[in-house]
Amino acid sequence: MTDWPVPLRGVTESIITTEGPNGRWNAAALGLHAGDVVTAETWGHTRTRRNFERTGVGYVHFTRDARLFVEAALGVHETDESALPSADARVRVDVERREAGKRDGTPWASWALHPTAVAVGEERVPLTNRGFAAVVEATVAASRLGVEAYDDDVLRRRLDHATAVARRCGGPAEHDAIDRVHEHVEEAQSDG
Repeated sequence: MTDWPVPLRGVTESIITTEGPNGRWNAAALGLHAGDVVTAETWGHTRTRRNFERTGVGYVHFTRDARLFVEAALGVHETDESALPSADARVRVDVERREAGKRDGTPWASWALHPTAVAVGEERVPLTNRGFAAVVEATVAASRLGVEAYDDDVLRRRLDHATAVARRCGGPAEHDAIDRVHEHVEEAQSDG
């Protein structure tokens, strides 16, 4: 059994790539829940869930690329390769569904992630950038808008707060990323 390249605690945000039936790799945000076995949840009938069910494999990426995180969290981001160049580390995982159900009309599934191979591309001195953290929080709020299990007014307040923090504390990448969050929200509203 392979270990994770870093100690996980709480919920660690990552990007997972899973292979679709078209042979392309779908990148999506995925929160890793620390524990004796690392788990993750999928909500809705997402590409990630369908690919997990079909292949049982994914690649977890640890990255600080705010723009990529937004696209993976809120858009459809497909690549020809399973690896994301901006990732500091990548972990191949075998996934198994632990349980599934519905919450307020939204289907969900819990998955165990078992690392089978690790590649560390770059080790960095850790830093905490509130702007990047705010972009992550904004994507969480934005991704839940319109989901019956959540209150849209509360989510919009969270999104507004996260936007203010990203603009105040982030650099150019975080500013671009938070703008992209709002573009995704506007696109979703015009489609819905």
